[in-house]
Amino acid sequence: MKYLRQFCIILLVSFLGEMLHSLIPLPVPASVYGLVLMLTALCTGILKQEQVGAAADFLIEIMPVMFIPAAVGLLDAWPVLKPVCLPVILITLITTVIVMAVTGQVTQRMILRRPRKKMQRLPKPPKQNS
Repeated sequence: MKYLRQFCIILLVSFLGEMLHSLIPLPVPASVYGLVLMLTALCTGILKQEQVGAAADFLIEIMPVMFIPAAVGLLDAWPVLKPVCLPVILITLITTVIVMAVTGQVTQRMILRRPRKKMQRLPKPPKQNS
């Protein structure tokens, strides 16, 4: 019964995301609205993690199974995808490298901007005579 209640809460938040998607004329997927609603509810305390945690863990555990229909659909559409396969792979590789480089640069700059705490100096180890 616990899982059913938690799953219904998750479905309700997803439904509210769908409602927002139909009301707000922005090109934002309904699932993003639902995720923002869930995050807001969890951060404000409207929902507690215990109220949805077990069902969310279960959904995450079975997530790989959810990709099987999409993979079968891709295999079924292979004749259509074959001509654009190389450009898509190249674009994916190039953008992945760009995202990694930008993320690394931003992380390094954030680390350098953070005020450093004074670190205690450790005593130097004694020199060993040979």
